[in-house]
Amino acid sequence: MTGITSKGNTMNNILRETLATILSGTLFLCATSQGQESKPDSSYSARYDHAAVAASHPVASQAGLEMLEKGGNAVDAAVATSFCLSVVQPMSCGIGGGGFMVIYDPSNDETPAVALNYREVASGAVDRDYYVKLGSEDASRFGVHASGVPGTVAGLLYALEHYGTLDRVTVLAPAIRAASEGFAANPQLVGALRSLKTRRESNPEIRATSEYYYQHLALKGKVQVGDIVKNPDQARTLRLIAQHGADAFYRGEIAVAISGVMERHGGPITMDDLKAYKPRVVEPLIGTFRGYEVISMPPPSSGGVAMLQILGILDRRLDDIDDLSPTNPAYVHLLTEAMKHAFADRAEWLADSAFVEVPIERLTSAAYIKGLTESISMIRTQDRLAYGSVTPMPDDGGTSHLSVIDASGMAVACTETINMTFGSMVVVPGFGFALNNEMDDFTTIPGKPNAYGLLQSDKNLPQPGKRPLSSMSPTIVVADGKVRLVAGAAGGPRIITATTQILLNCLLFDMTPGEAIDAARIHHQWMPEKLYFENRWNQLQTISALRAFGHETDRTGSIGVAQLIQVASDGVHAASDPRGGGRPAGY
Repeated sequence: MTGITSKGNTMNNILRETLATILSGTLFLCATSQGQESKPDSSYSARYDHAAVAASHPVASQAGLEMLEKGGNAVDAAVATSFCLSVVQPMSCGIGGGGFMVIYDPSNDETPAVALNYREVASGAVDRDYYVKLGSEDASRFGVHASGVPGTVAGLLYALEHYGTLDRVTVLAPAIRAASEGFAANPQLVGALRSLKTRRESNPEIRATSEYYYQHLALKGKVQVGDIVKNPDQARTLRLIAQHGADAFYRGEIAVAISGVMERHGGPITMDDLKAYKPRVVEPLIGTFRGYEVISMPPPSSGGVAMLQILGILDRRLDDIDDLSPTNPAYVHLLTEAMKHAFADRAEWLADSAFVEVPIERLTSAAYIKGLTESISMIRTQDRLAYGSVTPMPDDGGTSHLSVIDASGMAVACTETINMTFGSMVVVPGFGFALNNEMDDFTTIPGKPNAYGLLQSDKNLPQPGKRPLSSMSPTIVVADGKVRLVAGAAGGPRIITATTQILLNCLLFDMTPGEAIDAARIHHQWMPEKLYFENRWNQLQTISALRAFGHETDRTGSIGVAQLIQVASDGVHAASDPRGGGRPAGY
C-alpha cells in the first residue's frame, strides 16, 4: 500500500583523482563509441566496506570521498561533490541553477528525513503573461529572459551549515582545485561544447552571451577528449563563496555581475531578486512499497508524487502477472500504464504548492491509487483522457544527480539542474558559470508543451517568487530505520521513469546496483502518446507485444542518467550510470 505521511592521505587522494580523470577521457570513450549498445566495464560499479559517493563525473565523486576521509559526513560529501560538478559538468548543473536534496539521518530519532528545496524562483518582473507578451517560445529557453534566480549556492551552504560538519573552505577546496588546475575533458563535455559551437554560429544572442565558455572551455571550438580544461573565473567565484558564504553570491560582486548582465541585455533579474532568495526546508513525501519506506520530494518536484503513484499501482497489480521479469510484456505494459496515469496527473495538478493548492494527499491516497489501478486493462492501452483525473487539454538536458552514504548510515540524495544543456547560454562575465533556463519549466505559453514535450496546467504559470514544476526525483529507500537505497537521475521528465526503474530493478528483481543501472529502460510521459524503448533494449518480442496492446512505440538513445547506492549485508554497493560517464568512489 502506498500512502503519505508528513513527516588517506593527500598523495593517495591526488593519485586516485588523477587516475579517475584519465579514465573518464579514455576508457569511457571506448565503451560508448557505438552509442548505447556496449556493456559497461566493471569500474562503473564497486563495493565498499563503509561509505560511497556516486556522481556523474569521477572527479566529483572523488571530491565527496575526500570529505568522508577527512571525517565529514554525507552532507559534507554531497556539498563538495555538487560544487565540483559545477566545474567539471557545467553543461548539466552548477552554481547558476538549483536543486532538491533529501537527507536521511538514522541518528535523529524525531525527524530522520529532511527535504531541502533550493529550486530557482521567478524574478519579481515575471508574471503570468510575461512570455506571452514577449511573443517568442525561445524567450524561455535561451537568453536572459530564460533564467530564474539561482538557488544552488544558498541551498548547498544552508545544508552545510545546518547538517554538515566541515567548514566552507575545506568543502569547496576540491572544486576550486579542479577549476584552477584543470581536469580532463570527457566525451560528454566535448559533445556539449561542440553543440555550443554549432548553436553560437547560428544565433547572435547565444554568441554574445557565451563567449567565455567558447574561449576557455571549448578552446575556441577545438576541444578534444583528454584535453585539460581550466575555468579560472569560476575558481575565483568559488573562492569568494568559500570566504564570504552565500552573501558573496546574492549580495556581493557576483550578484552585481548577474544583475549587470541582465540589465545590459534587458533581462528581469535584479539585485533585489537575488537578495530575497531563500531555500526552503520542507517535509519529504513518504510512501511505502512492499514493506519499504520510499522518501522523496514534494512539489514543486513532481517526482515524489509520480513515483508514489507508479509504485502504488504496481503494488496492487503485480500479483496478476505470471513469471514476473523486467522484460515480461505484461509487466512492461503495467509499468507503462502506471507511468501514463502519473504523468497525466502531473500535467493537471502539480505546481509550486506555496502558490497554488496541490491535492498531494488525494493524489497519493490509497483510495485514489486503488481507483487508478482498477481502471487499467491488462490487455489494452486506452484513450489519453482515461488517465489520471485530467480535463481535456489542447492538442536531455542539463541535470545531474549524486548519491552519498557515510559510515554512520547517513544518506543524501541530491538532484540539481540548469535545465537544458548550458542552461540559458548566458555566462556571467568574469565569474565563469552559466545561468539556468528554468523558466521553460513553467507553463510559459498556455496550451503549448515545453522543450521536453510536457504539457502543464495553468497552476504552473509563472509569477514572482514562484518555483517552476520539476521532474527531479532524489529518493532514499529505508527499511527498519536503515537506508537501503539512495537513488536519482538526470534527464528531464525521464528522471522520474529512470529513477523508478532502477529502484524496481533492485526491490523486485534483486539486481545489484550495477545491473539495475545498466538494464535497458522504457519511458512514457502520457503526452505525446508514445512508448520509448532504449536502443539497447534487445527483447524484440516484448516490443511487438506492446504494439499489440495498442501502444505506439519508438526507440531512443538513453532514458536518464542515474546514480545508485545500495547498502547490503556485505557492504556498500555503488554504481554510476555508463550513459553519463561517472564513476563511484568510496572506502
